[in-house]
Amino acid sequence: MEFEEKQQLNLWWLYILIGVDAIMVGSIVLFDKGGMNFQDLKNAYFAPIWAILLPFLVVYIIQKNVLTLRINQEGIFYKYFPFKTKLTPIEWISVENVYITKYDAFGDYGGYGVKNRLWFKRNDKAYLLNDKSKGLQIEFKNGKKLLFSSNKIEEMELFLINLKTRYQIRAIS
Repeated sequence: MEFEEKQQLNLWWLYILIGVDAIMVGSIVLFDKGGMNFQDLKNAYFAPIWAILLPFLVVYIIQKNVLTLRINQEGIFYKYFPFKTKLTPIEWISVENVYITKYDAFGDYGGYGVKNRLWFKRNDKAYLLNDKSKGLQIEFKNGKKLLFSSNKIEEMELFLINLKTRYQIRAIS
């Protein structure tokens, strides 16, 4: 019995913003004062071309990051590829409480991605990869907290209830 979810950032709207920027840079390069010829581009080390292509490449690489969350009777396991390539275990013994909670990505954590809680609460860390505003909150016995966003919140909640009743895990509430 196991729950597994894989998430990625969905930044389709960022491609639109970068596209507008690319059109502006391209217009300046091609049409300003007769445009740039190949020799001018070569003398500028192809900077306008890099200014167009580099943002697309950065957003593409960011979107290829994958958060894998796995829950079973042994504990909670997660990895955030390419930064963490092996599953990091969180055993039920070290967990005080696990529950589904609402969060505000921008108000509480300052945005999406791997974030620490704002206002100098360094013990709260979050992996926020969607805008559903609900996630799995883990409170450790040492006072630290870890939050995972989820696209399958109802399925996860049913799985946690089933896991609690079947294996008598006291950390799940």
